[in-house]
Amino acid sequence: MPNHLLLTACYLPPISYFHLIQQHQMPIVVEQYEHFQKQSYRSRASIATANGVQDLIVPILHAKKDRVPIKDTRISYEFDWQRLHWLSLQAAYRNSAYFEYYEDDFAEFYTKKHEFLLDYTMEQLTMFLKMFKLKREISFTTEYFREVPEALDFRDLVHPKKVSLLENPLPYYQVFEQKNGFIPNLSAVDVLFNQGPQAKNFF
Repeated sequence: MPNHLLLTACYLPPISYFHLIQQHQMPIVVEQYEHFQKQSYRSRASIATANGVQDLIVPILHAKKDRVPIKDTRISYEFDWQRLHWLSLQAAYRNSAYFEYYEDDFAEFYTKKHEFLLDYTMEQLTMFLKMFKLKREISFTTEYFREVPEALDFRDLVHPKKVSLLENPLPYYQVFEQKNGFIPNLSAVDVLFNQGPQAKNFF
C-alpha cells in the first residue's frame, strides 16, 4: 500500500504537478539521488506569452563527470538568465489579475543566487504549497531506487515530452487566450497570476 508521493523537484512546476499533490493526501518525498535529466521540468518551465508558449530554462554547470545526482547539480551564472526570466515573466503576466499581488514573492528568485538547483526549486515548491494552501510533509530520498513499491512514483511521468497527467484540464482565463487559445498545463505561475486564491480549483 503506497504511503507517500514520490516526485522530482521542478523549476516553477507545471499545473499537473500540483494536481497530483492535491489528488493524493499523503506526504511528499522528493528524489535527490537521481541523475540530472536534461529537457525535463527539473530545470525548465513553460509560460504563455503574446507569441505562444515560451520555455524558461535554468542553465546548469557541466560537471567533469556526466552523471551527477540532482542534489549536486549546480546552477550556472555565466550569463544573466535570472534577469531574462524575470523580464519574460513580467512581459507575460504584468496584465494578469494577480501578478502585482505575488510579484515580490517571485522577484527574490531572480535576485538571490542559489548554488544548487535542488535548493532553488525546493524553496519554490515550499512557497507554492503555502500559496495554494496545500499542507504536506516533505522529505527527501536517502538513496536511489528504480522501483519503490511503497510509493506512488511520478518521478518520470511529470515530463514535458510525456502525456500530461491532467486528463480534462479545466480552462481558466489566460492573458493571451484570445490570440493563442487556451493552453493547458503551463507552469503553475500561469494559473496563480491569472486566478490568485482560486488557482487550486483548476488543478
